[in-house]
Amino acid sequence: MRAILFSSQTYDRDSFSKAPAPAGLELQFQPARLNLDTVALAEHHEVVCAFINDDLSAPVLERLANGGTRLIALRSAGYNHVDLAAAKRLGLSIVRVPAYSPHAVAEHAVALVLALNRCLHRAYNRTRDGNFSLHGLTGFDLVGKTVGVIGTGQIGATFARIMAGFGCRLLAYDPAPNPQVQALGAHYLPLADLLTQAQIISLHCPLNEQSRHLINADSLAAMQRGAMLINTGRGGLVDTPALIEALKSGQLGYLGLDVYEEEAQLFFEDRSDLPLQDDVLARLLTFPNVVVTAHQAFLTHEALAAIAATTLDNIAAWAAGTPQNLVDS
Repeated sequence: MRAILFSSQTYDRDSFSKAPAPAGLELQFQPARLNLDTVALAEHHEVVCAFINDDLSAPVLERLANGGTRLIALRSAGYNHVDLAAAKRLGLSIVRVPAYSPHAVAEHAVALVLALNRCLHRAYNRTRDGNFSLHGLTGFDLVGKTVGVIGTGQIGATFARIMAGFGCRLLAYDPAPNPQVQALGAHYLPLADLLTQAQIISLHCPLNEQSRHLINADSLAAMQRGAMLINTGRGGLVDTPALIEALKSGQLGYLGLDVYEEEAQLFFEDRSDLPLQDDVLARLLTFPNVVVTAHQAFLTHEALAAIAATTLDNIAAWAAGTPQNLVDS
């Protein structure tokens, strides 16, 4: 059985090489993204292993099915980039990694909170230039602050637990309240109430039609002036142009992003020698109270090992006729 890993980086090769693989599985690591231009590389591979920015639209899935692919093994929990109706029509099975290390993403969200609050990005650049002034670097104590957690699955619950450790007051929004989060003392509220009360808001919900642009001009206007927004979930959860207007007016005081709605053509590549063509992202990067990281929240040794192990287990289970972690279409 042959499998090809699109969008594979050096760390993917390392983690998959260390994980026990099913007998007879031949892995091919392909750094190119999967799209209509590269789909021919998957011909005669029964398994295509895809990442979050790979194109799994109907035209690509049709080419994969025609080339002999029968399984799409996602190296991610999210699957909003997959045309599930087309996959079902073509007889393609879709499996995913429902959980790897919630600590990895939650801890990165906390790192963004701390970096923004204590102006670590600005201080780092200053001291490297020999500027040891403290002007403009004043932060605030986290203890006693109100933190709103939108989405309280495994990652949101882990983030809530860490913030509770700082002595923060927790608010939460989720259609399905998590008893573990309630045990931390969190109060579940309607989204509108959470937005008006929280000083720090962190997004940990999936991207779907209901959550797309959950944070928009109206929700930003409802927040406390000077609030902090963190997004380590999906870029489409926020309306990015609306963020820019809120930052310009001072309504939004801090912004930490590890995801971006138009990241597919930018993230995971070194483009430092090229002019940035995305005017919206370029504008975001001009604000001193914004920190953007390139979708690295998942990038820990533990998370990579879990992703590789679960993905290979998913392939083995599918090959044995007992598929696991299937995405319902």
